[in-house]
Amino acid sequence: MLIHKRKPKERVLFNKKQKKHKTKKANGIEVKNSEQEQKIFRLRVIIGCIVVFICFSLLFANLYYLQVISHEDYQTRSNENRIRVLPVVPQRGMIYDRNHVVLAENRPVFHLVVYPNKEIDTKDTIDRLNELLELKLTEEDIQQILKLSRTRQRFSGIEVYDLLTDEQIATFSVNRHHFPNVQISSDLKRFYPFASITTHAIGYVSRINESDIETLTEQGKIDNYEGTSAIGKLGIEKFYEDELHGQTGSREVEVNSHGQILRTLKYNQPTHGKDITLTLDIRLQYYAQELLSTMKGALVAIEPSTGGILAFYSNPSYDPNLFVRGIRSNEYSSLLKHPGRPLINRATQGGYAPASTVKPLLAIMGLNEGLITPTKPFYGGPAFMLPNSTHRFRDWRSWGHGWLDVYRAIELSADTYFYDLAYQAGIDTIHKYLDLYGFGRASGIDIHEESLGINPSPDWKRRRFKQPWHVGDTIPIGIGQGYWTTTLIQLIKAHAMLANHGRFVTPHLMKEVIDPKTTNIVHLFNDPLEGTRLEIKDKSYFDVARAGMYLVVNGPEGTGRRAFAGTKYKAAGKSGTAQLVSIKQGEKYDANALRAEHRDNALFVAFAPYHRPRILVGVILENEGGGSAKAAPLVRKLMDRYFELYPDGYMGEKVPQEMKFGLAGTVKVQ
Repeated sequence: MLIHKRKPKERVLFNKKQKKHKTKKANGIEVKNSEQEQKIFRLRVIIGCIVVFICFSLLFANLYYLQVISHEDYQTRSNENRIRVLPVVPQRGMIYDRNHVVLAENRPVFHLVVYPNKEIDTKDTIDRLNELLELKLTEEDIQQILKLSRTRQRFSGIEVYDLLTDEQIATFSVNRHHFPNVQISSDLKRFYPFASITTHAIGYVSRINESDIETLTEQGKIDNYEGTSAIGKLGIEKFYEDELHGQTGSREVEVNSHGQILRTLKYNQPTHGKDITLTLDIRLQYYAQELLSTMKGALVAIEPSTGGILAFYSNPSYDPNLFVRGIRSNEYSSLLKHPGRPLINRATQGGYAPASTVKPLLAIMGLNEGLITPTKPFYGGPAFMLPNSTHRFRDWRSWGHGWLDVYRAIELSADTYFYDLAYQAGIDTIHKYLDLYGFGRASGIDIHEESLGINPSPDWKRRRFKQPWHVGDTIPIGIGQGYWTTTLIQLIKAHAMLANHGRFVTPHLMKEVIDPKTTNIVHLFNDPLEGTRLEIKDKSYFDVARAGMYLVVNGPEGTGRRAFAGTKYKAAGKSGTAQLVSIKQGEKYDANALRAEHRDNALFVAFAPYHRPRILVGVILENEGGGSAKAAPLVRKLMDRYFELYPDGYMGEKVPQEMKFGLAGTVKVQ
């Protein structure tokens, strides 16, 4: 029996459904629905238009934002790539002496400047320039330039070399096309025509360093130094920096892609620095250098009536122009190792024992405190001894001076007289008067380089040495020795007070500040001590001390009489010989047995004419011996030169008057 099996139905995995088009039958013919298709088409067109509109709206909105709203911002960014605002450094003010001789001026110099560019190898450029122009740049110099090139902005040039010679400028000009990122720029650089003669008074300018930038930033002056490469470092240049520098200007320039300047678009003129006239006389300054020659020391001359400094010289000195151009390491090392230490201003920074030059000042103290009188006698033996002590404070004259009063004590510079005076006064009284005279304090001179010296006291010794003060410490203070140290400018200031019968003046270098455009005086020096006087019980005490100084120069036994013999004017002065090493009891001082640096310092201070002084001179000579023998002749010579240069003026009374000064005898005062 045959059984028929049904074939299984084939399973269709994917059955495509046929779309049924809606059609309309017309007379049995199927047609498309055009109305429906038109609706769909219109819908698509509308959507497309909306999308296009939105896109164009966004495009125009962004264009409006860029061109209108952000126009200034993008215009500024564009100009930064094309326009640069460069600072215009003002011309530094000139410095003149009292007779309008130029002491500091500005000279045009040319610099080689490289502008870093990514497309040009900076090191290769510098190496080729170094060889072509014979710049003699060391590898250290080149690395410093490369370091600056990596930190500076694209259009900020780096100075490769300054002070180009005419030959170097010509050589570069011929080969200019090989160095598209290098230019020669010019500016004015400080120059000191008298070089070492005026260094310690005028100082110098040198490159601005990080410390200067910090200081200027703290003072809010950094913007005014944009583009400035040098600033005052010492002396007048530093003290009057604000007046000398001026106000920085600006200029807008158009540059190309390499940072090279194409043209100037706008120029804002800077304000030149003010000119300064000093009280110095360069002729006296030059003569001071000639007098000191190879000796270490300092000389200062002032007008005691005004405080204006006529000469201000420290020896040895150095050429400040080295620092202006950038002193090299070997040059600076040479200055540091120089045995004369020329970098020290001995007039204001050298600390010296004033020695006997202060005896007239201590005499005023003794008179005012009632410890002595003008005629009170004192026997000056060969030494002074404290009660219950065997230590002998010896006089410079081994056999003593015999009977003395204050006049003769100053004339002969009798040590024992002033040992006794110091013992009577005590250190507290001495310290008080030294402070009144200005010792241990700034003199007020218009330069920053000034030491204060030491006005000794028990408190000072306790702080310094952790030891109490002894009576024996007081005795040498009476002759300007011991712990007491002063600067020459402090000594000058104190003696100017004495010359002025108690009126103080401030030693100063600046006479007037002048506007170079109008030549009008902006301001004169205003003395902060104007009208200040030393108040004492009797003004005649000044006459006593001054008379003693007159006898030093003109008396029959005066220590300075030989140096001032035959002068056309009458001066008054005081010598000093400062001992640097102690001499044992019973031994004698022998300069030949000592090393040169251990020999005595020589000092002398004098003013002239006696009645109405026009000049006061102070000299300190290191390791040169006696003040009367070594220092006094220099003071005499400088005074002679001053009266030759300025003959018109008071020269003393025409008819001399005979006056008796106690035990010092009768002397003609003129």
